Amino acid sequence: MIHLDNKPLLQPPARRPLIGVSGFSVYVPPFCVPLEKWCEWTGNNWSKVSATVGRSFRILPPNGSVYTMAANAVLRLILDYEIDPSRIGFLALGTESSTDNSAGSIIVKGIVDRALRHMGMPRISRQCEVPEFKHACLGGVYAQKAAWRYVATDGSGRAAIVVSADIAEYERGSSGEQTQGAGAVAQLIEENPKLYSFDLSESASASAYRGVDFRKPHVRHLGAKLPQNALRFPDYPVFNGRYSTICYTDQALHATARLVNKLQVTPRELYNELEGAFFHRPYARLPVNVMSALYIWGLTRNDEHLRELEVLCKRAGADFDEMQKEAVSEPDLFQGALVGHVNKEVYPHSMKVVKYFRGTQKFKEVASKQMILGVEMMMEVGNIYTASLPGWIAAGLEDARGKNVDLDDKVFFALGYGSGDAAEAMLFRVQKGWQEAAARIGFQRALEGAIDLQKEEYEAIHDCLPEPCPSYTPSREFVIDHIGDTNEPDFTDTGIEYYRWVP
Repeated sequence: MIHLDNKPLLQPPARRPLIGVSGFSVYVPPFCVPLEKWCEWTGNNWSKVSATVGRSFRILPPNGSVYTMAANAVLRLILDYEIDPSRIGFLALGTESSTDNSAGSIIVKGIVDRALRHMGMPRISRQCEVPEFKHACLGGVYAQKAAWRYVATDGSGRAAIVVSADIAEYERGSSGEQTQGAGAVAQLIEENPKLYSFDLSESASASAYRGVDFRKPHVRHLGAKLPQNALRFPDYPVFNGRYSTICYTDQALHATARLVNKLQVTPRELYNELEGAFFHRPYARLPVNVMSALYIWGLTRNDEHLRELEVLCKRAGADFDEMQKEAVSEPDLFQGALVGHVNKEVYPHSMKVVKYFRGTQKFKEVASKQMILGVEMMMEVGNIYTASLPGWIAAGLEDARGKNVDLDDKVFFALGYGSGDAAEAMLFRVQKGWQEAAARIGFQRALEGAIDLQKEEYEAIHDCLPEPCPSYTPSREFVIDHIGDTNEPDFTDTGIEYYRWVP
């Protein structure tokens, strides 16, 4: 419990019921690329890749899309948690992989409704709101905040579902290729939650325009022609990897600074009261780097800890005075990129300390205590953009239940991030009796049945070609049945996906 002057900070709101998450459901595609094999194919160092990125990533079959993944996760959530579809008044989709610039989560609702009817169940409420949220990897967090506001106001007594679904794909041979992935995570948000509660008064935002950080401009596709036999255009982003890492770290610091100011505590007081932390996770090493940066930044915010910081600076070969100046600076990262400093480290002394501290036994103990739950499962899925943060939380809760970890009333820190860029820092409290709802998450179950791709299969599917493709028979999931190509005066459906439920 976090206290200030003997008064608990994270108290249940007095004038409204608790609001939070009562359930998770996870869907990942069956096709899997083991990174050890990928290293053999590409000549990359497996030891380095496994330590930095993970063990494997999932890739979408030709008959799948971001909408089928989202619908699969939502339907599993409804069935596994026995949700009455008529109670659902808010269904939000967070994604940066949508392929329709008009419709959003209504597509997911429509797909799921067809399966519910097939099962003899009621459809999702006709009065359900169906927004889509987009801001790179932060869209799912924004959707979650909107769902909380819905349940807290005009949706009181009803259920909200937030589904985060994405496809991370990068050109073969690029620095991002090993950080690909695909998947969807659905969350049930309601009053009197079964898993954990959160309150937006204990969250904080930060945003700044970064220009060339990570973008998906439509001009990439203008005038482009599909390669012969290709099924669709790939969605490779425009990105600058080193610059993107700097942007993530910078925005995480600003969002966390705002959070501790709102709570009126020091960073050390906050960290000491936390059971653990979850971050947006594009690859395994990045959250660890950010956690180390947050710890070092916290030392600069309290005079009592400056001696510890000075010692760390000396050991890291960094200038103590310059490091303190960096801690209160406000560099214009985009302006730096415009004048050719896109990969220049804007916090050189601070990052020396961060890198050194990351290798110390003290930090390893912090990371092993606060960032260990669910890590093993997350090493298998790759980067799933908007779904990476809720996915890690879901994996962490399932992992904790399996290990009989006592999380009753424990407080966690969560950091969401979206390139471009913006960040959200928040706290959540695990509810008593959370184990029953955690038993239904099914993250490990979602990983089962993986089909490891061979080199030629991976390359063909990655390049959107129909062959060679391994044999796979879908079961109890949605697939694309066909894509419309009619363009007549009285009827057009060019490019519209038609979906099918496979019992």
